[in-house]
Amino acid sequence: MNEAWLESGTANAVGLAAGYALDAIFGDPRRLHPVAGFGQAASALEARLYRPTRSAGVGYAALAVGVPVLVAVAATTATRHRPLARAALVAAGTWTVLGGRTLRHEATLMGRALRQGDLPAARGRLGHLCGRDPSMLDEPELARATVESVAENTSDAVVAPLLWGAVAGLPGLVGYRAANTLDAMVGHRSPRYARFGTAAARLDDLLNLVPSRLTALLTIASAPSVRGDRDRAWRIWRRDRNDHPSPNAGQCESAMAGALGVRLGGRNVYFGRSEVRPFLGDGPRPEARHIRRAARLSGTVGLGALGVAVTYTLTARPRRALLGAVARLVRARGRG
Repeated sequence: MNEAWLESGTANAVGLAAGYALDAIFGDPRRLHPVAGFGQAASALEARLYRPTRSAGVGYAALAVGVPVLVAVAATTATRHRPLARAALVAAGTWTVLGGRTLRHEATLMGRALRQGDLPAARGRLGHLCGRDPSMLDEPELARATVESVAENTSDAVVAPLLWGAVAGLPGLVGYRAANTLDAMVGHRSPRYARFGTAAARLDDLLNLVPSRLTALLTIASAPSVRGDRDRAWRIWRRDRNDHPSPNAGQCESAMAGALGVRLGGRNVYFGRSEVRPFLGDGPRPEARHIRRAARLSGTVGLGALGVAVTYTLTARPRRALLGAVARLVRARGRG
């Protein structure tokens, strides 16, 4: 079959859309998930390289992220003249790294448990969404943790992978997911990872600077889809987005708070430590009903991010051609 008609940009766009559809239909692969396999390999590498120093963490992050990226680059190069194979690879990679359906499913289960008044079940489910200690959390705090997790993970598990897939194809998908997974493993503040995990945490922050802000803007734009107020979401985002200690989480959470009309933030208790976060938003504390709206809004934001990613990918070649023409014109005038 002649595949020459399908350019690499189109192949990447088709792969991103197909992978998004696979995630929306099937969710995460139930067996032999590549991300789980990466986690096991990263743990084995950590056992060999760990030292309580930042330089050891830099080497660890470089190897753990760099090797998968190099494999993805080799696969991309091998399919340079085989666009259908390229599209299939990108589709498989996109399906692997996205987590939108699973995120919404877990939020739905949490909301159902809270509506039924089953706090033990709700506390048992919180570990699927975030790392807080659920043992003493009541319904509003469980609902708040869920809404905040949906807001942040809409960026981490949906928008950011799509954006990096659009910018860098399969290496972008693989590299982002590797860095994000590494941050979840060693990037948190603890005595063991205070220095060793710094490189992984900073890399994840860097890779999420643009996606988190795109997530916030898409959340604001999509607020009416859940009967939210777009103007209020914009106002809350502009006011509260930089109050969060994370350079990225506050972007998503403040926009979600404004879109839903709730107040997020407060004291978060993790296993062995606690943190007090500033309040985001002006409304009441979240309830179970807000979880359903947050999950629906997350799905709408994901579709918007897919549109942005596909459009960016399809217009990459015309943009390069235009920039090249402008550069040639500038050089010609300089010689004249």
